[in-house]
Amino acid sequence: MRFNVSSQRLWRISKKFNFGVLKSIFFVLSLSYFCVYFFYNIDQISFDINLEKNGINLFLSFLFCIFSIFLNAYAWKYIVKWFGKDFKRNNLVSFYVLTNILKYVPGGIWHFVERFNFIKKTSNPQIALYSTLIEPYFMLSGSFLLASLGGIFSPLYLFLILPLVFLNRKLIYLVLKILGSLKGKVFEVLRLPNSKYQFEKKINIVSFFPTRALLLEIGFVLSKFIGFYFCLNTFYINNTLNIIFLLVIFSLSWSFGLIVPAAPGGVGVFEACFLFLVGRNIPENIILVSLIYFRVISTLADLLLSLPFLLRRTFNKI
Repeated sequence: MRFNVSSQRLWRISKKFNFGVLKSIFFVLSLSYFCVYFFYNIDQISFDINLEKNGINLFLSFLFCIFSIFLNAYAWKYIVKWFGKDFKRNNLVSFYVLTNILKYVPGGIWHFVERFNFIKKTSNPQIALYSTLIEPYFMLSGSFLLASLGGIFSPLYLFLILPLVFLNRKLIYLVLKILGSLKGKVFEVLRLPNSKYQFEKKINIVSFFPTRALLLEIGFVLSKFIGFYFCLNTFYINNTLNIIFLLVIFSLSWSFGLIVPAAPGGVGVFEACFLFLVGRNIPENIILVSLIYFRVISTLADLLLSLPFLLRRTFNKI
């Protein structure tokens, strides 16, 4: 009984607390930090590049960004399958890839809205809601698992594997309930009631642990990192940094960009966190140019794959 009272009290507090304002403040501070850092070092920055010598690195970075999007799409397919809805064809993957560009629209929820509506048309609203809402938690779990490799530097990093504890058939509803309290705007847009009872309905989850989906999300973040690593080596020829150290910093920075939906596609937050965490280990001018080039490359990858979706939407409005 005491546990139920505590749970209800925690739910009321989380509903009253304005997480949206907090995330917006963090986004503004991160973007400001990056801008100040950029303009302070602007006299040392050069965007000139020898394409004959280094163009292959940028091309490989682009390819790995493309590959990461497909890994993420297949991960979502297996998340939906874990909740009991199996798509025989790859139309779910195609839809995910096509609508991925919507994450850059201010608000950071419109790609989720499109995916929810797509699943809802062929399944029940509960599966659509659960699979859409939980996807970022899978990405975060995969990213944190990679960041936990920092345990070779400090045992504190090992705490990052904790999200995996809740990634099972028994505890996943607790995660959904917490996410529901944080993403109130999503419920408004979907025209769904946002209450703790929204997640009381259990559905037939097909296995205890979603192994395939998690492995694909790990591959997604790892592929993103490889793309960044190629981009960094384009400008940092004498790179002698420990690759595990860079992977840990990249995974943590990317996770912060994911957690703050006010940042479209993590813009500003990822870059600011990476700058802060890498410290003086990489020269300022090199890391700034690398981050900017990587942001442009990853956005172009999203844009290229989403082009058919954008063209169809444009012509439908004409």
